[in-house]
Amino acid sequence: MEIVANLPSPEECASQILDYSGHKFEPDIAGDLWLKILQHKWFLSEKLGRDVGIKVACLDFLENTDTVRQELREEEIARLLRDLGAQMVDRSVWDTISDSQPPKRIVAKRIILPLTETDLAQKHGVIPPRTIIFFGPPGTGKTYFVRAIASVLQWWYIEVSPSDLMADGQDRLGRNLKLLMEGAAGLDEAVIFIDEFEEIAGNRDQASRIDKSITNEFLKQVPLLKRRAGKILLVCATNYIRDLDAALLRPGRFDCIIPVGGLDVQGRRTIFDYYLSKTNSGKVDTDKIVSLIPLFTPADIEYLFQKVSQVAFERELVRGEDYRLTTDIFLELLPKVRPSLSEEIIKEFELDCIDYTRY
Repeated sequence: MEIVANLPSPEECASQILDYSGHKFEPDIAGDLWLKILQHKWFLSEKLGRDVGIKVACLDFLENTDTVRQELREEEIARLLRDLGAQMVDRSVWDTISDSQPPKRIVAKRIILPLTETDLAQKHGVIPPRTIIFFGPPGTGKTYFVRAIASVLQWWYIEVSPSDLMADGQDRLGRNLKLLMEGAAGLDEAVIFIDEFEEIAGNRDQASRIDKSITNEFLKQVPLLKRRAGKILLVCATNYIRDLDAALLRPGRFDCIIPVGGLDVQGRRTIFDYYLSKTNSGKVDTDKIVSLIPLFTPADIEYLFQKVSQVAFERELVRGEDYRLTTDIFLELLPKVRPSLSEEIIKEFELDCIDYTRY
């Protein structure tokens, strides 16, 4: 067999494999593959009685070797996950949501259990959902719920916003959406989250030509995604469910439409205790503070702690002695934090729950 004395650098190997085959490899993998391709060229040339050329050898090796096809697949998935900014979410995120919160109970029963107890679900003909919409007022924790789902499943979490899809201009949004959905269809065990869903799937009745085409593209891609074999969960969130196109809200495209509203007392307490545990706290009357924030969203509670922690930091810096959070500092700063919810917003949300909830 021909002995290769001078191999190209790993970067040059990656470049040549890309030129010959269209497949992209990381340099460290490409360097090893290049030597195997050269060896394959020798064997193939001997078998056929002529020099087959490096391009033919490269294509034949990559397309007809099971191990290489698997490596190709793994490399493509790894690259796609990197490009999409995929991340693994710590399991503890699920536990920071109060069990008393209605969305958590719905998600656990309708989404988590069918995806984890697969044999039992199959026995009873329960089909795990593939597509979900979360709706509710801003700041109520829709994004957090999606992260929590990824955390308890230990699937990849991929977040996409309309601004990401419009990076090349609004007229390219439909094309980018198609590329995203086609790429995501090749993943396995991934939660794909699209926020501000109304921006890319708005009502077509009075939409512009471009907006109509974007909604039409989404209407085409959702059924295709649902037919894929991999474990993919597409979750979309909107603050304005009334603005979504009616075709998306009918059964057949989204399996579940789940409301995420204000917190109950236990929900506020759970989030309050979570943030309190991360501070230099003293004696804090949690019951009293929680009773004073009935219209606070999870985002409002987080913001309250940002303000309280900053003040505590500044006061210790000035006084030069340990400063612990107490009930008094919360009472002092509460008037400076305006709740996101109002009775009017809650009333509208309750009407939307009647009209749109489905799970």
